[in-house]
Amino acid sequence: MRAIIKAENLTFSYPDEPAGHPPVLDNINLEIEAGSFVAILGHNGSGKSTLAKHINALLTPTQGKLWVDGLDTSDPDNLLDIRGKVGMVFQNPDNQIVASVVEEDVAFGPENMGIPPQEIRERVDRALKMVGMYDLREHSPHLLSGGQKQRVAIAGIIAMMPRCIVLDEATAMLDPVGRRETVDTIRTLNEKYGITVVLITHHMDEAAQAQRLIVMAGGKIIDDGPPKEVFQHVETLRASGLAVPETVALLYELRKSGLPVPLDALSDEACASVLAGLLRP
Repeated sequence: MRAIIKAENLTFSYPDEPAGHPPVLDNINLEIEAGSFVAILGHNGSGKSTLAKHINALLTPTQGKLWVDGLDTSDPDNLLDIRGKVGMVFQNPDNQIVASVVEEDVAFGPENMGIPPQEIRERVDRALKMVGMYDLREHSPHLLSGGQKQRVAIAGIIAMMPRCIVLDEATAMLDPVGRRETVDTIRTLNEKYGITVVLITHHMDEAAQAQRLIVMAGGKIIDDGPPKEVFQHVETLRASGLAVPETVALLYELRKSGLPVPLDALSDEACASVLAGLLRP
């Protein structure tokens, strides 16, 4: 499948960084396939949010290139097209909600794109149904839970019909229920509607649900592959200050004790099955 995002020798430093300071992004080479669900995992300062802003052309490379659907993000003439192809969802949904009624908020983006009113109505209804918020379309966003607000923010992006949605720590301010609602929503968007999803996170359980996991540290990509494979690299992740899912951590300790257990049981159910196998005579 063709890449919708491609970075080649992407390097970035903020202008106010002192001389000799390491770049925030250091020679990143990356391709993300259209229709995939990719999680980017890393600590604060790893460069993951800076990479997210490059995908939407909020930032442009100091050196190297990044293309979105073949468009060079460094070319100012491409900005509107790029931002029509890539929607961004940020940490705090309150910062993205601009109207006093849910459906009006979702309509805000298409209205600013000059979409005809009848098509806006169709887009708003479709987007709200996709995120499970259609029944609350006439409610005030400010009376919703955190997870519901984030789903409204996602609907506002969907109504602009992007090919890719980038969620930059979009669950960081939510409670566990809100986090689960948000992740379930983006999984549906990816699996049912084929929207490319790039999830920037530091939550292991969220990263484990992606098709592909990219781990960043110090502005570099240090691991890349299916979550079941990446999370087996326990020492590599811990050396970068990252934990692994509790299930993997438990199995890793059992393996160090000499028990022949796999490290790819990410879910509680899979881990329980492995442990039950150890207890069988």
